[in-house]
Amino acid sequence: MLRSVLLAASRSDRMRQLIISAPYTRDVVARYVAGDDAQDAVEAARRLSADGMRVTIDHLGEDTTDQSAASSVADEYTELLRILSAAGLTGSGAAEVSVKPTAVGLGLPEHGEKSATENIARICAAARAAGTTVTVDMEDHTRVDATLRLVAELRQDFPDLGCVIQAQLRRSADDCEALAGPGSRVRLCKGAYNAPPEAAYPSRAEVDLSYARCLRILMAGGGYPMFATHDPRLLRIAAAQATLSGRGPGDFEYQMLYGIRPAEQRRLAASGATVRVYLPYGSDWYGYLVRRLAERPANVIFFGRSLLTRG
Repeated sequence: MLRSVLLAASRSDRMRQLIISAPYTRDVVARYVAGDDAQDAVEAARRLSADGMRVTIDHLGEDTTDQSAASSVADEYTELLRILSAAGLTGSGAAEVSVKPTAVGLGLPEHGEKSATENIARICAAARAAGTTVTVDMEDHTRVDATLRLVAELRQDFPDLGCVIQAQLRRSADDCEALAGPGSRVRLCKGAYNAPPEAAYPSRAEVDLSYARCLRILMAGGGYPMFATHDPRLLRIAAAQATLSGRGPGDFEYQMLYGIRPAEQRRLAASGATVRVYLPYGSDWYGYLVRRLAERPANVIFFGRSLLTRG
């Protein structure tokens, strides 16, 4: 119930104003967000790299409402990739980027899919020049078909383009089967968006079972699986399935969110596993923050205290 309330709040303008104006909000945000600008993200990436971890960097923002804003987001990514390359952080894909399709135009009322495809193609070209890759994030369930279409189109020119599948959706096992071919990079996550029961599994246990099912499909395929989870049980299942599938540490990776279980991130990296940290930055952090609170409701207690002392 609390998760549903928080996910609804992530779309509420009224709650947005309340939360962004609350004292101590920045204390919570700083735990999950690297900073406001690209240089902040690069410095965080440098620190994580020193600890033996890779990163995928997300410039926060979604639901762009006009063409110029969508183009500006693509400009931000191309500049970020230039800075990462100049800093020596992109070799062998050590630092890559993640892009939300609606941030670069997918939700525009006219030619949204075309705009998103063109903007992501521009980001992919910049990533190729920098020696790294791009992963296309998955958003709410109504965007899945359009996102997979643009990924399929872009992979004709950029076959290393990654995409995301959300285990909470009932369709995801079939999508994993379709995407598990040679060279395909797929990030599997649980999912952090509200979806109706006809589209998504309603219980945590069912989502976990779906995650394990999708994990096995990706491990058995010819692609490069990326398992985004902090769940200790699912991490153990991934390790066991890697052994059964004959995959070494370089044949798949674990992905975790910046600020969540950092000690476990370092432990996995020290054990020889490939670990990539999802590293967001930017001022448009509200939707991202509320989804993180929904994933970890214990944080709501601390955040609620800040709201009560507002002003």
